[in-house]
Amino acid sequence: MSLYRNIIWFLKGIHEYTRSGYEAASQNFNAQDLSVSVVGRSFLITGANSGIGKATAMAIAKKGGTVHMVCRNKDKAEEARADIVRESGNTEIHVHILDMSETRKVWEFAEAFKREHFSLNVLINNAGCMVNTREENSEGLEKNFATNTLGTYILTQNLIPLLQKSRDPRVITVSSGGMLVQKLQVDNLQSERGHFDSTMVYAQNKRQQVVLTEQWAKAFPVIHFSVMHPGWADTPAVSTAMPQFHQMMGDRLRSAEQGADTVVWLALSKAAARQPSGLFFQDRKPVPAHLPLAWTHSSTEEIQRFMACLETLAKGVYWKGQKTL
Repeated sequence: MSLYRNIIWFLKGIHEYTRSGYEAASQNFNAQDLSVSVVGRSFLITGANSGIGKATAMAIAKKGGTVHMVCRNKDKAEEARADIVRESGNTEIHVHILDMSETRKVWEFAEAFKREHFSLNVLINNAGCMVNTREENSEGLEKNFATNTLGTYILTQNLIPLLQKSRDPRVITVSSGGMLVQKLQVDNLQSERGHFDSTMVYAQNKRQQVVLTEQWAKAFPVIHFSVMHPGWADTPAVSTAMPQFHQMMGDRLRSAEQGADTVVWLALSKAAARQPSGLFFQDRKPVPAHLPLAWTHSSTEEIQRFMACLETLAKGVYWKGQKTL
C-alpha cells in the first residue's frame, strides 16, 4: 500500500510539480493580483539568501516592501542583499544572522526582534533543511525537527503578538508536496526509533507544518495563515540534499522564481487574503492536504498531543534561556 501511494504521488508530481505543471497552472493566474505596492509593509523571510527565499525577497523588494532576511551564513546573506538592492533599487533590506536549527537562538532572536520593531506585517517561514544522517543540535534535538518544525513553531509563536498589532498580518509557511504521503507521527517526532530515512523525516516535518498552520488559523483569527507547496524547484537546497533526484529531473524542475510565485502571491495579493485562513496552497489555489482515500488524517487527540509536545519543548528552551540571562 505504501509503495502504491508513493507511485501515485510521484505521478501526480510529474504532472503538477514540474516546470510544465507550473506553466499549465499559470495560464489561469490573474496578472493584476500582483499589481500592488507594499511600501511601508514589513516582511520577515527565513532562509532568504538563496533559492525560493531569495526569489521571494527579490520580488517583495521590487514592490517596495521592507525585507528582513533571516539567514545562517553572513557572507552569503550580505551577497544576496547586495544583489537584491542592486536589482530592485530598494535599500530597505536588512540582514539578520540566525541558525534556525539552534532552538534557543531562535527564541532569543524573536524576542529581540519584538523589542526592536514596532510592527511586522508578514512572516514567511521558508528556511528548512534535510540532514541525511540523524544529528542533534546543542540542545539535544534532532536537527531536521529542530529546524523545520520546532524552529518554525517558536519563531511564529513569539512573533504573533507583533503580527497581531500590525495591519493585514499574514504568516506563510513553505511546506512540500512530500507531506502528502505522511501521517502525523506524534510518538516519534525526533526520529529516535526505526530506520532514519531523511527524505521521509523531511516529509514528516512538512506534514507537521501543515498541522501547525491549521491550528494557528483556529487560534489566531486576526492573522491570515497559509502553507504551500512550491513544486519541485531547482534550488541549491534540492541539489545538495537530493542530488540524484536533482540530476534525474534536470530541466523539468521549476526555477526558483516559479517555486516562489505562490509565496509571493500569498504575501502580497488581496486575492490571497480573501481565502480562508489555514489552507494548503499550490500554484495560487487551495488544494487538499491529503491524497484521495488517504490514511494521513490525524485525530483531534493526536493533534492536541502534538501541539502540547511543541509547547513543552518551547517552554523548556525559554526557561533554559531565562537561567542564562
